Amino acid sequence: NLSLIPQIKHTDSNNFFLLSGPCAIEGEDMAMRIAEHIITITDELKIPYVFKGSFKKANRSRLDSFTGIGDEKALKILRKVSETFKVPTVTDIHTEQDAVMAAEYVDVLQIPAFLARQTDLVVAAAETGKTVNIKKGQFMSPESMKHAVNKVTETGNQQAMITDR
Repeated sequence: NLSLIPQIKHTDSNNFFLLSGPCAIEGEDMAMRIAEHIITITDELKIPYVFKGSFKKANRSRLDSFTGIGDEKALKILRKVSETFKVPTVTDIHTEQDAVMAAEYVDVLQIPAFLARQTDLVVAAAETGKTVNIKKGQFMSPESMKHAVNKVTETGNQQAMITDR
């Protein structure tokens, strides 16, 4: 139920909803400009929208690849986007500790596809009470995603979403 996500608009439009933004939060100016541009479009077209930006990129192929500007700094930028534009935000999490920390700043916690089967991570995200978006791993059948969703709902959190790409 999209209407359970704080600040989400246009839920009665019968449109698809959009999770979109920069891959990673690289700076405040960039995040604010992207948010403003996408919100202009989604408001005009009445598309429910959640601003997405990873506060940390933990799934890099090389050790020296960019992983972020600092966890708290990036999470504060996500909060500022939400407060400035009155839009919900989502970020990827990679550890149980990330779930607790990110839940203080964003509205939706996203489980990356390659971690969709990690019970401790999914349960930790669910236990924050936030909406949990689980990206379907390419290695998972659509039917197997019910188990990931059950990990959320069995904690008492009924706010589970699945993204297939």
